[in-house]
Amino acid sequence: MHTERQQEIISTALDLINEKGIQGLTIKNLSKRLSITEPAIYRHFENKIQILLALLDLLKKNTSQIFETELNSDETSIRKIEHLFEKHFHSFAQMPSLASVVFSEEIFRNEEKLIGKISEVIEYNNQTLITILKDGQNTNEIRSDVDVDHLVIIIMGALRLFVKKWQLSGFAFDLEKEGKKLIQSLRHLISTK
Repeated sequence: MHTERQQEIISTALDLINEKGIQGLTIKNLSKRLSITEPAIYRHFENKIQILLALLDLLKKNTSQIFETELNSDETSIRKIEHLFEKHFHSFAQMPSLASVVFSEEIFRNEEKLIGKISEVIEYNNQTLITILKDGQNTNEIRSDVDVDHLVIIIMGALRLFVKKWQLSGFAFDLEKEGKKLIQSLRHLISTK
């Protein structure tokens, strides 16, 4: 659990990444934005990597809750996948800066701790989605003529590209509203009905 000040630092770091990219996340910029000294930040986080790890922990917690809820629901597999998309779109719409972290590959390059953390998130999400898809294939709700690993790539890739397009447009369209259209298209692609 983070202290109030750590949460404030994390939130400000998200804002800086969203506004200026990863290169804009510096201890100096954080201290200016928060109106505190650089040493004050170091009392809460050892370095910038620790701040990014805290951001990824926040992401992991949020996405794990979303995936876990859907995995354990009594809904059909298709509805579970629709809910996953809806909840992710809502989460990103509420906190656009989170998309900047999730989809900023330069953050993770050459930093093993960050690569390991984001890999944990991706692997957990993939395995949960595979379980949902296999359940749907077993009940003949989801196409079984396409390998489940490829379906995961199609689904997660669509989510990623759609959110990235929204981000690059400067958040110019309603992610949740337009996302419903994407969800319906994906439903047609993976459903047997």
